[in-house]
Amino acid sequence: MPKKHIRMYYEDIFRTLNRRRVKYVVVGGVAVVLHGIVRLTVDLDLMIDLEKENAERFLEALSSLGYVPKAPVNPIDFADREKRESWKTKKNMIVFSFYNSKKPFEEVDVFVYNPIEFNGVYQKRKVYKVEGVSIPVASLEDLKTLKKISGRKQDTADIESLEALEELLHEKEKRK
Repeated sequence: MPKKHIRMYYEDIFRTLNRRRVKYVVVGGVAVVLHGIVRLTVDLDLMIDLEKENAERFLEALSSLGYVPKAPVNPIDFADREKRESWKTKKNMIVFSFYNSKKPFEEVDVFVYNPIEFNGVYQKRKVYKVEGVSIPVASLEDLKTLKKISGRKQDTADIESLEALEELLHEKEKRK
């Protein structure tokens, strides 16, 4: 009997971002799960290269999948550095949220400004291959840094889990 392909949550996003050559890394709860920690998460948190061309490719990718902004703004405004800066300073906006107009429970949050330098995060990313899809994920170190910056209760729990994972990996490496 042939193996049935089970669709991974957000698989279409990863495939489309990769196909359109968007520079991005997965952060947040999905990154924690991809690193191997079991926990519930609903939305997909991303950090992207905020250069205009990359941001435009990102927006085109999401739009092609039916994602629209939660805020009542033109999505192309996200590609404008000055508008993002205004959202940051005047509205205290940290992330720009999108939802799938066909499946509203699917949400994507992307940083309006990157709290740590994107290129460094991108260089240290770990790429996981799931169901044939390459998914760039923030390194354990960068993920912990982002979670410390956020500082919510769930982030503190995630940091503890990530540190425990690091210890396990370190012990495994020592036994080799």
